[in-house]
Amino acid sequence: MSAETSAVPGQFTRRRLQFRAWRGSRPFWAGLFVLLAGWPIMYFPYAHLRVGHLTLAMSTTAGAGSLIIGVLLVVLGISLWFQKHIRVFAGVASILLGLVSLPVSNFGGFLMGFLLALFGGAMAVSWAPGVPPAPKDAEDADGPDAVGESNDLSGTSPANGANGRHSAG
Repeated sequence: MSAETSAVPGQFTRRRLQFRAWRGSRPFWAGLFVLLAGWPIMYFPYAHLRVGHLTLAMSTTAGAGSLIIGVLLVVLGISLWFQKHIRVFAGVASILLGLVSLPVSNFGGFLMGFLLALFGGAMAVSWAPGVPPAPKDAEDADGPDAVGESNDLSGTSPANGANGRHSAG
């Protein structure tokens, strides 16, 4: 068996399209940003950087708090991928955890984790599932006047029961 025929033809394309469909049906990028926000918040309080023969310890007194915030952000990011119905809760929680990380863990992982948590949380709160496109009929090709519908966009036509009045809810 040669190296050129190791996979079934089209399998990579099919897997890529499956991943693309999966990614499009949930707040993928929001989850990725929130997940990535947890790593610098967890890492920097426990980091020991070496500059020549000098060891620079970044540990703080709130190292356990940084670890908890980072782990919660990673869990929220994974939850956004696999449980898209909790997107508002996870988004608000990640924004709050990002804000709490400023005083607790080295300015929120030197602002990297803080900014990623804010952007990811905002994306999670604002994400909405897409609406599948309506099937295109032969009657719809001529436009709204061909079917007999009015071209009135004000919402006050007698056909919808408004009779010139706007409803408040």
